[in-house]
Amino acid sequence: MKATGVVRRIDDLGRIVIPKEIRRTLRIKEGDPLEIFTDKEGEVILKKYSPIGELSEFATGYAETLSKTTGHIACITDKDSVIAVSGGSKKEFLEQSLSPELEKIMENKEIYTSKENNELAVPITQNDNKNRRYNSQVIYPIISDGDVIGSVILLSKEQNTKMGDMELKVVQSAAGFLSSQMEI
Repeated sequence: MKATGVVRRIDDLGRIVIPKEIRRTLRIKEGDPLEIFTDKEGEVILKKYSPIGELSEFATGYAETLSKTTGHIACITDKDSVIAVSGGSKKEFLEQSLSPELEKIMENKEIYTSKENNELAVPITQNDNKNRRYNSQVIYPIISDGDVIGSVILLSKEQNTKMGDMELKVVQSAAGFLSSQMEI
């Protein structure tokens, strides 16, 4: 665990203030849910809560099925990182922070399908090399109770591959199914 050197007092209602610099660094916004953990040494750990992260094992199996069915790289994300990937390099995607471009698409509840093979692709993670391109991709938000909680993505690096109605329907179905699992 990394020490920040910041000390805060608990108020009479049991609250503490997380400093703005830490909230900005960890991308915690007002209203974001936090999970609270304790350990035997008396430490209290706050972790940004990811509803879809609760389904990460399930999401991994779903990504594998999507990849085998379509022949493309399949990624499932929560609002902050890739939680499941199949058909591509896990090191390249898994648990990597999302790119600002992908976050914006999700925030706007957009459905993105690349139109042509020569179109610049949306970077998926912050570590994406801007020169690398996916020849085609489909991004579909996972929406639960009106809020975006993640996305389902299909990617292809192969030449002459276009994402069509079939791929769009597949990711739409996957996003709908994952959303319905959150409501159970």
